[in-house]
Amino acid sequence: MVIDMGYWSKVLKRIFILLLSILGFYLLIKCSIFYMPFVIAFIIAMLIEPIIKYVHKRTGLPRKTSAIIVLIIVSTILIGIITWGIITLASEAYNMLGGINEYSEKIYNQFQSLIQNINLDKINMSDKITEIFQNSMQDIISNISKMISNMLNSVLKWITTLPTLGIYIAVTLMATYFICVDKLYILDQVEHHFPKTWVKRLLMHLRELISSLGYYLKAEFILVGISFIQVLVGLYILKWMGFNIGYPFLAALGIGFVDALPILGAGTVMIPWAFIEAINGNIQLAIGILIIFAIISIVRQFVEPKIVSKQIGIHPIFTLIAMYTGFKLIGIFGLLLGPIALIVIKNVYGALIDRGVVKTIFDRK
Repeated sequence: MVIDMGYWSKVLKRIFILLLSILGFYLLIKCSIFYMPFVIAFIIAMLIEPIIKYVHKRTGLPRKTSAIIVLIIVSTILIGIITWGIITLASEAYNMLGGINEYSEKIYNQFQSLIQNINLDKINMSDKITEIFQNSMQDIISNISKMISNMLNSVLKWITTLPTLGIYIAVTLMATYFICVDKLYILDQVEHHFPKTWVKRLLMHLRELISSLGYYLKAEFILVGISFIQVLVGLYILKWMGFNIGYPFLAALGIGFVDALPILGAGTVMIPWAFIEAINGNIQLAIGILIIFAIISIVRQFVEPKIVSKQIGIHPIFTLIAMYTGFKLIGIFGLLLGPIALIVIKNVYGALIDRGVVKTIFDRK
């Protein structure tokens, strides 16, 4: 049997290039996390670039002056929102952490009451199975309580590192300023220090990536922001009406996070919440929660078509795989970052994916 060394050398070369690309992508993610303030600055600069261009065009001011004016306004609004959010988040997280065991006990007692109300004789369930089921449910509730407690402790620990947080915010704002003002200079420096072919290919991929990923992030940011504000205002209204809404900001933040996840949505949290409140006899509160959810759904139906005019072209099963992979690798935030990484992979390796990865590697051409 004659081995075609030319063919196998091509295959090994393609495998090496693919592995090198995967390694490069992994290092890029690690560097992005390490230099997160600059990544955030780049995203902010990308989002406010149209506003800077508009101010520059309408007022006739130099680009630098226009950028400074827009940055001062945006920074003031963001710092105000962040300050209010941190204070509210710290207060609610601290209060919730103090009562987490009490809430767990209440949930378990409600579950016990629900079991007792069910006629177990009709479904022929033995006492042993019932006991195992109850113990399993207690373990699940206990594990969820521990997970929530760890998350709240992490939030409080993060909030208490105010000097570090202040440095991150300062670096982010300064980086945003330099990116907005000296964009052309930064691009010239990149072209000066790297080969032209690299720069040309990098800029081509960067434009495509900004077009797809930037579009996706901006659309999601607007939609989730609208949903978060609606939930927050709605829950505060319910609280002012006398309903037992202990942590409106935390609840709105959690619902907003779930709403940001592909496939899932605000209803994943709000419908079960309303159902539980109805079982407990809080019919009016359940109706109030469902009204908020209905308003969110109606507003999204009107707003989403105007913001999201095209799909990202990824099947939900692959999005689900990306969410699960992200969760297994980096935890709860991986649910959000997994689909974003999938969009980047699809953009960078789009041609290879379209041709078929394995087929391309072992193709004799």
